[in-house]
Amino acid sequence: QVQLVESGGGLVQPGGSLTLSCAASGLSFSRYTMAWFRQAPGKEREFVSALNRGSSNTYYADSVKGRFAFSKNTAKSTVYLQMSSLKPEDTAIYYCAAGTPNWGSSHLERMYTYWGQGTQVTVSS
Repeated sequence: QVQLVESGGGLVQPGGSLTLSCAASGLSFSRYTMAWFRQAPGKEREFVSALNRGSSNTYYADSVKGRFAFSKNTAKSTVYLQMSSLKPEDTAIYYCAAGTPNWGSSHLERMYTYWGQGTQVTVSS
């Protein structure tokens, strides 16, 4: 049984940093692409970043490129989203997801089968 558990959310001031973790069980990073999505209040869930299965290739939404970094620790079965230079518009519930998207479709929500429960990130002074 696949389980994804996010942690690390919280309240941070604009310009600050935060690292989210997603502990995965029941799956292998060599077989599943891992991704982060987020959903702000009153908005649809949107793609943030993806880490391709079996590789270190990462993809980022334009809105977070240069500020966020996706990494993994295979031994700990955990992926991370390091967020820096945070802005109030980064406020959202952040979700970890696992799936097998085809080439060029890593940003599509429907390509992901497994989802975590989400962790709240609030950027405010």
